[in-house]
Amino acid sequence: MPHPDLNLLLTLDVLLAEGNVARAARRLHLSPSAMSRALARLRDTTGDPLLVRAGRGLVPTPRAIELREQVARLVQEAHAVLRPAELLDPSRLARTFTLRTSDGFVENFGAALIALAGREAPGVTLRFVAKSDKNSAPLRDGTVDLETGVVGAASSPEIRTRALFRDRFIGAVRADHPLAKGKITPARYAAGQHVLVSRRGLDKGPIDEALASLGLTRQIATIVAGFSDALTLARGTDLVASVPERHTGNLRAGMHSFALPVDTPGITVSMLWHPRMDADPGHRWLRECVRQVCAQ
Repeated sequence: MPHPDLNLLLTLDVLLAEGNVARAARRLHLSPSAMSRALARLRDTTGDPLLVRAGRGLVPTPRAIELREQVARLVQEAHAVLRPAELLDPSRLARTFTLRTSDGFVENFGAALIALAGREAPGVTLRFVAKSDKNSAPLRDGTVDLETGVVGAASSPEIRTRALFRDRFIGAVRADHPLAKGKITPARYAAGQHVLVSRRGLDKGPIDEALASLGLTRQIATIVAGFSDALTLARGTDLVASVPERHTGNLRAGMHSFALPVDTPGITVSMLWHPRMDADPGHRWLRECVRQVCAQ
């Protein structure tokens, strides 16, 4: 069965509203002959005359009268679907957004983000879930709305990204640690017992490469999966944690922090989302909230 020409719905709506081929043609910027051909196609498609001559005019058939309100509603709904999205009023937004965030994001930016969202959109709920890997599948399948972290090679190429801030690694120890006093040299730093952060369980990273270029090796006493765990251990032991500065600001409260005595590459923390959410007004509002909070 051939697919119906949905353009005929608009033609039928105008014909039924005007009850006149010439006037309907003018409304649709068609010639009367083109409108007559369209009416013939409508009659053939519906199996009904729709408009029949009565004196010098046309009158609708019972089938046309039956269709009039339904067709008008369908055309109105089609116009609503195809028009550009209206400006969002966040105060009327009622929605739950799921954010998959890298370690330390909630502790450092969560409170400010919740406060901003609460002021602008009290009907919005923010749901935070931990980011255990860089797999983009949750963004693709819609179980996650927005993600934060460092864009990696495992991220799908279609995923949209926007940089939030640059960060650098620093050292952190308990307040009365020996490294809390005096100049931190590469040798002093390497001589400490270290806690290494690696989700994949690796026993070396960029810091070790920088130390190796100076002929130094640090002792890795333990390996953990997140910065929060590393700082918790460093707070209660002699361990040295090396963590991103901005991403762990609140987590390091009461600890002694210092610049690393070796050069290591900085990182860019970004937000990531699927292209299908790009033009969604609510999602655009959420992205702007995250941007504002991270820019402070």
